[in-house]
Amino acid sequence: MKWKFINGWMPGLALLMGYQREWLTSDIRAGLSVAAVALPVAIAYADLAGVGAIVGLYSCVFPMIAYALFGSSRQVIVGPDTATCAVIAAVVTPLAAGNAELQWQLCIMMTLMTGGWCLIASRFRLGALADLLSRPILTGLLNGLTITIIVDQLGKIFGFQTKARELIERLLSLPHDLLGSHWPTMLLSLLTLVVLIGVRRLRPSWPAPLIAMCLAMLLVWLFELPRHGIRTIGGFSDGLPIVQWPSFQPGLLRDLVIPSLNLALISFVSLMLTARSFAAKNGYEVNADAEFRALGVANIVSGLSQGFAISGTSSRTAVNDANGGKSQLVSIVAAVVIGVVVLFFTSPLQYIPVSALGVVLVYASWSLLDFRTIIQLRRRNPPAFRLALFTFASVMLVGVMPGIGLAVLLGLLQFLRTVFRPTEQLLGVNEEGMIHSLGNGAQVKAVEGVLMYRFNSPLTYFNVSYFKRRVLNLVDGMPFQPRWVVIDAVASFTYPDISVISAIDELKRDLKQRNVKLVLAGRRTDLKRWFSANRAKGEEKGLLFVSDLYLALKFIQSSECVNCEPSPASETKVLALEDKSAPHQPPIGS
Repeated sequence: MKWKFINGWMPGLALLMGYQREWLTSDIRAGLSVAAVALPVAIAYADLAGVGAIVGLYSCVFPMIAYALFGSSRQVIVGPDTATCAVIAAVVTPLAAGNAELQWQLCIMMTLMTGGWCLIASRFRLGALADLLSRPILTGLLNGLTITIIVDQLGKIFGFQTKARELIERLLSLPHDLLGSHWPTMLLSLLTLVVLIGVRRLRPSWPAPLIAMCLAMLLVWLFELPRHGIRTIGGFSDGLPIVQWPSFQPGLLRDLVIPSLNLALISFVSLMLTARSFAAKNGYEVNADAEFRALGVANIVSGLSQGFAISGTSSRTAVNDANGGKSQLVSIVAAVVIGVVVLFFTSPLQYIPVSALGVVLVYASWSLLDFRTIIQLRRRNPPAFRLALFTFASVMLVGVMPGIGLAVLLGLLQFLRTVFRPTEQLLGVNEEGMIHSLGNGAQVKAVEGVLMYRFNSPLTYFNVSYFKRRVLNLVDGMPFQPRWVVIDAVASFTYPDISVISAIDELKRDLKQRNVKLVLAGRRTDLKRWFSANRAKGEEKGLLFVSDLYLALKFIQSSECVNCEPSPASETKVLALEDKSAPHQPPIGS
């Protein structure tokens, strides 16, 4: 019972309890590498979220340990990332109205609420929500977020102040703002960028952000650059800052309910994309519901430790994988290293220049900019291209949260349009007697007197009227008068909808007026049970159920051969033979 609980609720701990000693060296090396990358990036993302640099480190230590115990992925590293921080900033900054303490409080509360939503979703096994934000939506979202982040950081990189608040206004005022750039800040930003690119190209295995940040801090300290107008993050005291709650207004939580739900979905989708990619690469599976629970626990732990919302980070996970990380111990090692820095080495962090943070943030976000994928979608899948482009434009024009909402709405509308008006096929047989779609080849021909129809969507109350109209229109428009209509029930009958059953009765009645019999082929057992449970006894007379399309044709041929109406006894006899016939057996001629 104990092991079942651990395996079900804490898969990471279960793996660590069976830890293999030969993994230790690789895990320690990967953990140190992850910490080296996570330190400067976490500080940069804290600045993006509008809170103190120390909060970014708070968001790494305990959440990484929590995920290591509750997560099912061996490679994923959690922490602050671009999407979560951009969403948090978009929500809490207007509510805080320049109050730094309130901004921190709102970040914590939104993180706790996000974790709560994740735990609720895990409890109801909603891991399938990972597919709600489709690839096109996520591609457009990340491109829009990246452009937003880059534009937001330009003022820090070039050392100018701007009065514009929204993205479009900032872009329009950018030429004028650049005239007020601060040259020492620009030079330091340029040096930071050169170091980042140089280390990345010459020594790819080295932590380029950490090296660039350390060099910038050293220059600030040696040459007292704040005297020359270089801004630093400052704000580090000997003790660890603690948020103050007496002044918090609980009424503000109402404005965080829906944004925290959206953030939970975005964080989970981002996490699952990373987890599935690296799980496939390393030959194991991840549990979506367990990942939802792990993300919820990690976010609650982050909020309780005064951090902000976290998710799976693709860049730090890639560092882990590239350095041979084998298990969740990597997260624990990285968390311990960051924790040591938080406890004993925060004083030097006050010399980090704001411009260097901006460069590191742009550098970290640049990999998310992927217009090539959107352009490729235009050729491969026009609906997906339109959805990605719409998401990108929405984020740019109306903001992060409204843009995400509009994109999800459009995606759902596209899906509903597909369900409302799905594709369809008329079926026939080839010379070997195999059933195929008409039009696949000249050898596929319709069976005389039979209309075989496939509706490529589950039938439900909002598309069954269209289905009925299509069948009747096809019957009336056929070049020959069909005597039988055979419906491929496997594709369209997936659950017992009372509206569908009523519509099928109406279709049967309308076809009977045309001297046409209706046959449902496939799901015979389910269909007989569903129709019997939802109609009066004997009402199903005249509606035939067979196991598949081939047996439907055999039954029709048998009925046509005797040139009479099949009696209930003969119908029962034919259907009783179905289990003795091979489902794939072709019909005898056409």
